[in-house]
Amino acid sequence: SKAVSLLGLMHYMKGLRLITFLETTTATSDENVTVTDTEFSNVPVRLYLPRRAPDGLRRAMVYFHGGGWCLGDAGMKSYDLMSQRISNELNAVVVSVNYRLAPEHRFPIPFEDVYSVTKFFLQSEVLSQYGVDPARVCVAGDSAGGNLAAAVAQQLLEDPEVKTKLKAQILLYPALQALDLDLPSYRDNANKPILTKPLMISFWSEYFTSDPSLKEAMASNRHIPAESAHLFQFVNWSHLLPEEMRRAHAYSGPTYGSAGLVRRFPGLLDPRAAPLLAGDARLRRLPRTYILTCEHDVLRDDGAMYAQRLRAAGVRVTHDHAQDAFHAALMFILRPLDLAVGHRLFNRYVDWVNENV
Repeated sequence: SKAVSLLGLMHYMKGLRLITFLETTTATSDENVTVTDTEFSNVPVRLYLPRRAPDGLRRAMVYFHGGGWCLGDAGMKSYDLMSQRISNELNAVVVSVNYRLAPEHRFPIPFEDVYSVTKFFLQSEVLSQYGVDPARVCVAGDSAGGNLAAAVAQQLLEDPEVKTKLKAQILLYPALQALDLDLPSYRDNANKPILTKPLMISFWSEYFTSDPSLKEAMASNRHIPAESAHLFQFVNWSHLLPEEMRRAHAYSGPTYGSAGLVRRFPGLLDPRAAPLLAGDARLRRLPRTYILTCEHDVLRDDGAMYAQRLRAAGVRVTHDHAQDAFHAALMFILRPLDLAVGHRLFNRYVDWVNENV
C-alpha cells in the first residue's frame, strides 16, 4: 500500500482494501441460517435470519464492522462466520451493515449510514416483520465499528422519533476518542500488530480529511487547542485507568496545538466521532454494556476509560480485559489464521450476549 501510494498509483487506504476484497465472500445460506444481501434505508446490509422455528420473539443484533472507517466489509469471511454463528447459536436476527467508507466518504457519513440503518430497523413494523422482540435488540461493533456502535447508542437517546430502547451495546476493542493519542496503551503498543500507532493515526485523520496537517499534528499529539482543555477531563487516564494499565507512565497533562484544526475539522470533538467525550448526563442513560479490551492494543485504554466512566454514571458494565490478546483478535477464527485466543474471546462475547440480550 505504501509503495503504490508513493508511486501515485493508488490512495494508501484503497491499497489496504485489497485485503478486504480478497477476504470477502458472497452471501451463502445453509441449513441453519438464511443469508441475504439487501438494503435498509438505502444502505447495504447483510441479513442473517435463523431457519429454526422461534420460541417466541427473537433477539436481534445490528453489527458494524471494523477497519478504521476506511476498510472492511460485512461479507469478509471472519465477519460472515461470526454473524452466522450468532444468528444460529442465539436464534437471533443479525443485521451487518456495509456503511460507506473514507476517504471517499468522511465523517459524518459512516455514522449517518449506520444510524439510519439502526433507526430503520428499530421501527415497530420492521421488528414485527422479522419476528424480533423490541425489548431484546442490541448494537455491536469492533474497532471503528465499536466506535460507531457507541455513537449510535448515544444518539438514539436524543432522538424523539425512536421509541424502541436498546437492550445493550457491545463494544469490541473500540476506538472512542482522538483527543489524546499518547495514552499508555499507545506508548506500550505503538509498533505491535495488528494496529500500530501510525496506522491508527492515519485512520483517525483520514476519517476527517485528506489534509496532511491534521495527521502531522496528531502524530505529535498537538492537535487540540487550549480552549478545548475542559474536554481532557473525559480522557484523563491518571484516574480513569486502573493502576495496572497506568504502570510506570507519568501523566503530564495535554500539550495544546493550534485552534485552526478543530475549527476546520470539528468532528474531532464531536461525540458522534468520539463517544468518550459525551457528558455524564448522557452516559447514565445508556443500556447495559460489554466492552472487550486487549492488552497488546493501542486502543486498550479507550475501552478501559469508557468502562470506568460508564460505571461511575451507574451503567451496568462488563469490562472483559484479555491480557494475552491483541487488536482484532476475533478475526482469527478461520484457517489458516485460526487462533485459540480468537475462539476464546468470541465465545466469551457470545455467552455475554446470550445472558444479557
